Amino acid sequence: MPDALIKKLEHFVHLSSNDKDVLARAAAERVRKLGAHEHIVAEGEKPKAINLMLDGWACRYKHLEDGRRQIVGFFLPGDLCDLNVFILREIDHSIASIGGVTVAEITRHAFETILDGHARIAQALWWDSLVTIAIQREWTVNLGQRDALERVAHLFCEIFLRLQAAGLTRGKSCHFPVTQTELADATGMSTVHVNRTLQELRNMRLINLTNRMLTIPDLPRLMRTGLFNPNYLHLEREGAHLDANE
Repeated sequence: MPDALIKKLEHFVHLSSNDKDVLARAAAERVRKLGAHEHIVAEGEKPKAINLMLDGWACRYKHLEDGRRQIVGFFLPGDLCDLNVFILREIDHSIASIGGVTVAEITRHAFETILDGHARIAQALWWDSLVTIAIQREWTVNLGQRDALERVAHLFCEIFLRLQAAGLTRGKSCHFPVTQTELADATGMSTVHVNRTLQELRNMRLINLTNRMLTIPDLPRLMRTGLFNPNYLHLEREGAHLDANE
């Protein structure tokens, strides 16, 4: 069941029971499971389906010819990988699982049927697409302007709030399977620099990261440290408060 997707979309638009049933049926048609570090899609492939993350985490990345990798985004449960992917002749990046994942494949026909027949879902998905673009802009700012401590703090804040919006946090804690190498690839830092930065955040009592669990004792303080403004996530839209029958 695409519970995380539904919960996230309802921050933008109030979905009816029928809307939720439609999404559930679409997510149940073609489901596949992958192990850690397997490709969900690979650069150069022809797009065949929209991938919906049902469980687990993945990353979008680009490889340079000399083997260096830049992670340009994380996919969490409830995230859709590229709503408009069908207009591409071939995929220009790769998406790989971080740990084991469960992915629903939504065909072009199924997706277009949803958009044509369910205006509220379409509106919510356009909101979600705009937020995805806003996140990419914020990552560019992160790499270009924030220092090491700010970069990592900002990323932790973003991930926590995205998981919270999908109902996947437990109090002040959340699952965080990303390794220090993957953090380095996402923040443009060396693994050694990431390690030092994590130690600094721990010493400041801003985070606790143990056994793939991230705990943030004081989120507002971590947000200040990372110069984090959550406005780009657009989590409180007026559409979320409208009655589903309007």
